Amino acid sequence: MKTRSQYVRDLWPQFDTLRLGMNWTEEDLEKKQILIDDVYGDSHPGSFHLNRLSEEAAIGVYEYGGKPSIFHVTDICDGWAQGHSGMNYSLPSREVITDMVEIHASVIPWDGLILVSGCDKSIPAHLKAAARINIPCIHIPGGSMLTGPSISTSAPPPPTISITPMDIRNYKLTSAPTCGACQFMGTASTMQIMSEALGMSLPGSALIPAFTSEILRLARKAGKYIMRLIENNIRPSDIMTYEAFENAIIIHAATGGSTNALLHLPAIAMELGININLSLFDEINRRTPYIANITPSGCYTSQILWYAGGVPIIQKYLSKYLHLDVLTVTGKTLRENLEELEKDGFFNRYLGFLKNFGLERSQVVIEPEKTERRGAIAILQGNLAPKGAVVKYSAVSPDMLTHRGPARVFNCEEEAYKAVIEGNIEPGSVIVIRYEGPKGSGMPELFMTTNALIQSPKLSKTALVTDGRFSGATKGPCIGHVSPEAAEGGPIAVVQDGDIIEINIPERKLNIEITDKEIEGRLLQWERPKLKAGRGVLRRYMELAGPTSKGASIEHCN
Repeated sequence: MKTRSQYVRDLWPQFDTLRLGMNWTEEDLEKKQILIDDVYGDSHPGSFHLNRLSEEAAIGVYEYGGKPSIFHVTDICDGWAQGHSGMNYSLPSREVITDMVEIHASVIPWDGLILVSGCDKSIPAHLKAAARINIPCIHIPGGSMLTGPSISTSAPPPPTISITPMDIRNYKLTSAPTCGACQFMGTASTMQIMSEALGMSLPGSALIPAFTSEILRLARKAGKYIMRLIENNIRPSDIMTYEAFENAIIIHAATGGSTNALLHLPAIAMELGININLSLFDEINRRTPYIANITPSGCYTSQILWYAGGVPIIQKYLSKYLHLDVLTVTGKTLRENLEELEKDGFFNRYLGFLKNFGLERSQVVIEPEKTERRGAIAILQGNLAPKGAVVKYSAVSPDMLTHRGPARVFNCEEEAYKAVIEGNIEPGSVIVIRYEGPKGSGMPELFMTTNALIQSPKLSKTALVTDGRFSGATKGPCIGHVSPEAAEGGPIAVVQDGDIIEINIPERKLNIEITDKEIEGRLLQWERPKLKAGRGVLRRYMELAGPTSKGASIEHCN
């Protein structure tokens, strides 16, 4: 049976000529041809090492009779985009990476696809591309960074009485000690977990320490499994079913994943024609045990979670909540994968590493019957967010789960951040930052402002509401993704200084304490201000991005 690439070669012999002009032999032309697309580059520690994983995957492809070709589309890092307009390009980069992988996979007819990424926008971009292209595909996560000193992370340290220049220098030199994704349950770690939970990466590959030989072995194994997927014609649409997305949301709820997953999972699903409503996240979070003790909602780092058993131990503990008969990239079901891991000794193999930290598994992953906590994410609605807003309540102190306070309104993050650091916010206020949604500015994360709030003890009873988004490292009563966004004339556009805002997370409420008639009257008087227009790719994204409830993707025809 002819491969996809052989059909084209029969039509156009120059196809062979161009490949023979590189490192191809005539024998290679007859093999199944695999595109390995990664985000390797000098862009940040989460991508700097990915060329090694691509090379190992290529060896695996060779070992099982295929011919690999490695392509690159380097991603960017939100950590480098803080404090300037670069942050506006962060979410749009997801769309661009998706499009570039589609181009790589479409101009040349490949038989299979291996995608290598480890961070915030690159993983959802790769999963969107896998769904859109829909040829046999496997994803390789880039793994976790080494845990920092005192079991710390690369997130900024907590406030102290005084911080000296030496403290800052020491923090810089020690907090990102190796390559890999940031060590907390930020968006990078979350999306690695989501890839495995969806069945798109090999069991046990999410959050694996990026500096170990085991990550190289798994990368090489991916080369073996892509050949099996091709042989059995198993495609992403066979793996990423509605049931697989439900599984991923359950694992997200159990681990306290980043709120950005509520953008990325619906966006990936949309590529497959699957509709994931925000209400599904809320429903699943209400009933799923929260069992992973990982920062920022817990105590430990992502590397430690992997030693405790990673995603598979979470799946094992929550097996009665999951669809166990979903297909995965092993060609087997989730149930079969967990059984094989048990027989292989995976669940106990790395527990000795926990002892290096003086820890037991039960301190890192709690057995479901031993916790009363449920979920991590809530969807709030009310007259301020008719189509919903998102809060990570696992990172909110109990005394701030309900709050009423006067609004302090800003039309961009820069103004709000300045007011916080200059001491111009009254304790108990509700900071409202608007025009930071997809159509307002590209939907940057507002980590500078949320982190400034954490650093100010007197503002511990102060909340933040925005149509923008947050870093996975965000703590506190920070409510994002308010929809409709201000740039589309949502009610957040007409909030005024002094309006009383009610936040009630247990009852899932977010309201301005004014009448619907008053809101309607204000909206009739509202005029859309001149926004950060952007240019090129940013302008295109702002004009074409869909609603946050559907993933803020550039709308297209499937």
